[in-house]
Amino acid sequence: MGKKVLVTGADGFIGSHLTDLLLKEGTEVRALCQYNSFNSWGWLDNRRDEGLEIITGDVRDPAFCRHAAEGVDTIYHLAALIAIPYSYVAPDSYIDTNIKGTLNICQAARDNNVSRVIVTSTSEVYGTARYVPIDEQHPRQPQSPYSATKIGADAIAQSFYNAFDLPVVIARPFNTYGPRQSARAIIPTIISQIAAGERTIKVGDLTPTRDFNYVADTVAGFQALGTAELSLVAGRDINIATGTEVSMEQTLKTIARLMDADVEWVQDPARMRPGKSEVFRLCGDNTLITTLTDWQPHYTLEQGLQETIDWFSDSANLAKYKHDIYNR
Repeated sequence: MGKKVLVTGADGFIGSHLTDLLLKEGTEVRALCQYNSFNSWGWLDNRRDEGLEIITGDVRDPAFCRHAAEGVDTIYHLAALIAIPYSYVAPDSYIDTNIKGTLNICQAARDNNVSRVIVTSTSEVYGTARYVPIDEQHPRQPQSPYSATKIGADAIAQSFYNAFDLPVVIARPFNTYGPRQSARAIIPTIISQIAAGERTIKVGDLTPTRDFNYVADTVAGFQALGTAELSLVAGRDINIATGTEVSMEQTLKTIARLMDADVEWVQDPARMRPGKSEVFRLCGDNTLITTLTDWQPHYTLEQGLQETIDWFSDSANLAKYKHDIYNR
């Protein structure tokens, strides 16, 4: 409270939930939404809160980033291209946004003497687990252009800590889900299809396992890393994970049960990753974050799924999704 923070990617799924939480806690938030000609602020379109300053721009522009970082105490850097399938099609854009965007934010933070920078990583940097639970020492395996650029972004952030003493914390959330998530992800694509009345559900590979984090737990993890004793967290990679795993198939069956839907599923080739690019197992070790902060996951998978189902079941929310079109 009493501090001003910058949230990049505030118009997106996790960024908008983090903005909600910070405002609720009394933090003054400068929310960076990607500039567009529609003047859309994404999931913040209807927010007019006291203490919320919305700016539009692009993290790929270093001059803009310096301007955005002026006068803030902490930066939560979430702006990124995150869709794995689209990274196969347009990898250069991922380098520009994820790697160069992170470079620009780190340099802007250094120029403006920002007290702390939380850089958003992803469990995808680990690739298919060589052992579980996956701790922060697990090897990095770039199995998609997306994960390669996130590995690069993490390295840029770490280099600024080592070379310039920039107080960087690398937050590594495992698979976040919940209201507002893009329908390209497994949980919203299943829920949105069932909520729209479909009974033959199009899916990708159902054999991989994931460590699913409900979005409220994920953003609480960000907040915990943003307020923890800096000497404990600076320069570190820190997982935000539940320490449990569930298969895609079991996730689908659980959703169908909670929605009381009798469904069958078919594999859609468009939703399948190339064989060597699929991450077959993810299960995170959360020992570090639970030791360094007071964070603990509060939502079980069923609780989080029910919250997500309830949100998608609202016709106004469902109308924002094209359930019959797979968005890379």
